[in-house]
Amino acid sequence: MRLAMAVGIALASSVAVAKGDNGEVGQATTEQQPLFLSDSSIEQPIYTSQYSKSPYTNTTWEQVPRDVSVYDSPYNVALFSGENGEDIDRLWSQSKSIFWYGVGVAGFIALLPEDISNWDTSDDRLLEKWWDNVREGPVWDRDVWYINYLGHPYFGGVYYQIARKSGFRQWDAFVYSFMMSTFYWEYGVEAFAEVPSVQDLVVTPVLGWVYGEWAFHKEREIIQGGGKVWDSEWMGSTALFLLDPVDSLGRGVNHLVGRDVVKAGTGYIGYQDVALPNGQTDTQFNVNINFQFGEGETSPAMRRSYTRVRNVTTHDPVDYGIVGISVGGRYLDLDDEWGIENSWAPMITLGVYYTPSLSSRLQYTRIDTDSKITGESITYENYSFDFQYYFLADDDLRPYINAGIGETLLEKDRDTTTFQVNGGLGLHYKLNSNWALQADWVHFYSGKLSTNDDLFSGQLVYRFGRGERW
Repeated sequence: MRLAMAVGIALASSVAVAKGDNGEVGQATTEQQPLFLSDSSIEQPIYTSQYSKSPYTNTTWEQVPRDVSVYDSPYNVALFSGENGEDIDRLWSQSKSIFWYGVGVAGFIALLPEDISNWDTSDDRLLEKWWDNVREGPVWDRDVWYINYLGHPYFGGVYYQIARKSGFRQWDAFVYSFMMSTFYWEYGVEAFAEVPSVQDLVVTPVLGWVYGEWAFHKEREIIQGGGKVWDSEWMGSTALFLLDPVDSLGRGVNHLVGRDVVKAGTGYIGYQDVALPNGQTDTQFNVNINFQFGEGETSPAMRRSYTRVRNVTTHDPVDYGIVGISVGGRYLDLDDEWGIENSWAPMITLGVYYTPSLSSRLQYTRIDTDSKITGESITYENYSFDFQYYFLADDDLRPYINAGIGETLLEKDRDTTTFQVNGGLGLHYKLNSNWALQADWVHFYSGKLSTNDDLFSGQLVYRFGRGERW
């Protein structure tokens, strides 16, 4: 296993100008505005943290007073319009930087020897390999668990915070994270090297939402406390670095030189198995951090000064409380075509509960069971992406119907992968805003093998944050 770190620095020169009262053109300035609670008109003063010498404003969605009618269409997306006063220019600037950094990294990898990069860079093969990977996916990948379920949510949270720190609400920030992780990364840069992953498409933006929102508020909480954790500036600086390493490194450079020379930054982590000439496989991790230097406006997150702000609440019905995770057990009543014994198996799901009537979930089941023919142990896996519609949504006990698509495979062998459609019935019982119980029966059908499988499950559901609030 090898760790490779590539640090790219982009030099850019941009001068921000603004007209003063006298009409002359001069250096752009930012006027300090009072902060407001989103659900009241009580003016809040701006506080300068001891962690800084002078204040600045980095307005978030919650700090601007809004009429509750803005939530009449709770799943409206304002990423492309900035219709509610969001800083769409900052978001677009950050997105362009990420895109060009990705192109640069892809170009750098393409220049490496093929036995190192594992990329076929011949003129007629690079795009062809990308297309082959796109057409083959998505698949259930075999990356190590801490890459899939810690690393990807972490950097999904990085994408998420780009939008949140540009003044967008949580739903918009989630959509932005989904778009970047899916189209820019999974089906973009990474598809040159490997087939898109089912887990990454869901886990990166969904758990990235949960982590990103927590990190967003925790960072502000630490700053509000003067940049200290447990009364320690070193602990505070370390925590701020872990919460957002790109911003922290940029601020560190600006503090070191005494002025804001780093304007913006982005970063991501990559992982791949590279085949070596001796037949062995080398696991490589790539950490890429990019900074933009130059004149003009500095990203608020990079400035040497902070503003102390008060945590506020909003009327927004859509927050990370709509994300839920469940664990449980499932009895597998499998078709004889599979040639394996029926068995109980653990299962886990990650879902988004849009309303009390509608949710979608990615579920995964895996068990080592016995072959009916040889008696040897065989690994069975089933995963599917399903939608649930709940009846009696105002009640605690809600019957629901389930429908989705997925795949089953044996022995982790993609050649045995069988596409399936499924449908079923279930009961959802709400214990409180965060916890619920579910039991269901789902029938899986495969046209390829003409298999009919019946899976019975029971699960404990946990909703993050404030949970169900509709």
